[in-house]
Amino acid sequence: MASPCEVLCETEDLAFARALGNYAAAEARRIDEKFSRYKAGSVVADILASRGRSITVDEETSRLLDYGEMLWRVSEGRFDLTSGILRHAWQFEEATDAPRLERISDLMRHVGWQRLQWKSPRLTLPVGMEIDFGGIGKEYAVDRVADWAARESRDPVLVNFGGDLRAAGAAPASGAWQVGIESLAKPGHAARRLALESGALATSGDARRAIVIDGKRYGHILDARTGWPAPGAPRSVTVAAPTCSQAGSFSTLAMLHGAEAEELLRAEGLRYWILR
Repeated sequence: MASPCEVLCETEDLAFARALGNYAAAEARRIDEKFSRYKAGSVVADILASRGRSITVDEETSRLLDYGEMLWRVSEGRFDLTSGILRHAWQFEEATDAPRLERISDLMRHVGWQRLQWKSPRLTLPVGMEIDFGGIGKEYAVDRVADWAARESRDPVLVNFGGDLRAAGAAPASGAWQVGIESLAKPGHAARRLALESGALATSGDARRAIVIDGKRYGHILDARTGWPAPGAPRSVTVAAPTCSQAGSFSTLAMLHGAEAEELLRAEGLRYWILR
């Protein structure tokens, strides 16, 4: 998951607490191993190895591809599972590296869901293109663990993978989980505290991954139509929704709408918190 992962559980059932911890750790590892672009035996590696040949994918991968296609459509192409290849131009992990902006136009020839062929369970990915589940994988993992916890017990559980989280079971004895939105000015400190009784919260933003070019800050969430971050995007968007996948998708879509982020979230009737 490339981030700290934890589960909190308010229970007197030690067996459930242990089972929850074991399941959460195993599921996080399983999803990471299966869908990471960095793992040699992953589904992503198999798709890249197909080199333009049509391949059959399993049911779980089919569901994620369907979800990615839906996000591509509703975002009008802003969100695209094929845009991960743009990492070869933008180096957000290494703050000292200048972005290779001259490569963007060349890489954009290999970005675009409309260029591949997908009809479950058959996928044909043109040579030179990539699939990257990084934009939806962590939230999917949170939902998997929260769904398991809800099936197994009514005890209060909070699943937190890298700040994307979801509550399961009953509310804790205090009435709600206390969740902080990290301050932009003081990392590690809360700019705002939220009470989460049920459902999920997810945050997208540039606090951890951004680069400054000629005095202007650029976040890591790239519009797949242009290869650039959306102009006017907030620094941080936190969204509440029934599932972590929904919360994460809308927080990302808001960032991709740039200056129109708040307009999108209001139109969807969502609870949200924006930091600029």
